[in-house]
Amino acid sequence: MPHLALYTFGVLKSSLADPGPLTRELHASGEAIYRKISQHPGYLARAQAADGDRGTHFDLDWGAWGEFAVPTWYGKGRTVETTALDATLSLWTDLRSAVDAVYTGLHREALNRRYDWFERTGQPNYVCWWVSDGVIPTWQDGVSRLEHLHDHGSAPAAFTFHHSFAPDGTPTRLKGIGPKSDQVR
Repeated sequence: MPHLALYTFGVLKSSLADPGPLTRELHASGEAIYRKISQHPGYLARAQAADGDRGTHFDLDWGAWGEFAVPTWYGKGRTVETTALDATLSLWTDLRSAVDAVYTGLHREALNRRYDWFERTGQPNYVCWWVSDGVIPTWQDGVSRLEHLHDHGSAPAAFTFHHSFAPDGTPTRLKGIGPKSDQVR
């Protein structure tokens, strides 16, 4: 049975190393959100560094999730002092489970505050696609799909919650999936 892969990417207003209150608040909320989402029905797994959070996204060992990658349009730093991004890569049993996790609870509260932390880049900030059972998507897969979504709009290989596709490639619609601001085109 196919699983849903979900890649998110955002450019932060300040670097991860910024000691300011907004950055600390983002870190604190992220930890709580990850704990809550990992208990959500339909959640299977997410990319986690094998060596914890020691270093930047770029120099961590992500195991089967592959080498960390970013979209070509990311122009900020790649060092501990300059990295200004947040990215996630996760697997879900189905589309409805992922939508429910994103648009409810702590994650919904964080979405309501996203512009406190993230720049408005004009680029899509997430993408979904289906993978075969047993396949672990890589960071590069997520980047490629996000860039495809930006360049071509929603398609079976790269789609949003609002313009989604079933595993067989047919368009599908879910009701109650949150704000329409996730539409790329």
